[in-house]
Amino acid sequence: MVTSVGVTTNEEGLIRLLAQIVLFDGFDPLDAIAPYEVLAAGGAITDGTLEAELVSAEGPRQVPSGMSLLSLAATARLEPQRADLIVVPGAAGSFPTGEDDVRDDSIPGILARTLDTPLPGLLKQALDRPGLTVATVCGGSMVLAMAGLITGRPATTHHLGLDGLAATGVVAIDARVVDDGDLVTASSVTSGLDLGLYLLERELGPRIAHAAERLFAHERRGIVWRNTGLAPTVNG
Repeated sequence: MVTSVGVTTNEEGLIRLLAQIVLFDGFDPLDAIAPYEVLAAGGAITDGTLEAELVSAEGPRQVPSGMSLLSLAATARLEPQRADLIVVPGAAGSFPTGEDDVRDDSIPGILARTLDTPLPGLLKQALDRPGLTVATVCGGSMVLAMAGLITGRPATTHHLGLDGLAATGVVAIDARVVDDGDLVTASSVTSGLDLGLYLLERELGPRIAHAAERLFAHERRGIVWRNTGLAPTVNG
């Protein structure tokens, strides 16, 4: 059955969460695999409370990553009406040499091509749906930003892309993870591990996140930035 916010429960009424990790042509493998494996582990240590799956906007298909690193199989279509968590990775490609460097194999070029796919429309549906959290790793936030979906909201990305993120009208934050409610963004490639553990803590509690942290022998890094509390009078 499905609750009022779309969270699936079984016959005993236990909550089941679905996390969909999005693949698109040119994605960065580690951006996708790190949160996928952490979230899948969270499901394994809670008897299936959380299910993680790899998806694409087009449906089941073999999806090539950037720089010909590898391809992964998307087993389902991205479905904002069915998912509880959606994670968008960044791209793997050449680093731009300037603001206008949008070559086909450059990271900006790969991310820009997602705008010509069904992905932006599905992500808009996701952000419009109460109870669903959209998360990103590295350049994944640029996909949302270039589509005009997070203008005026705090978010982060790889430190080399912060100026580009700010140029889209996003409030760029130089932090490992930024939590803005239904939007949670993580900075660089390895931050996908920290994002996955933080989402486990937020959705399933600290004991589950701690168990996953011990399983992967990875201590979460950085302070999760939220727009709460006192504002610093001097920036360090």
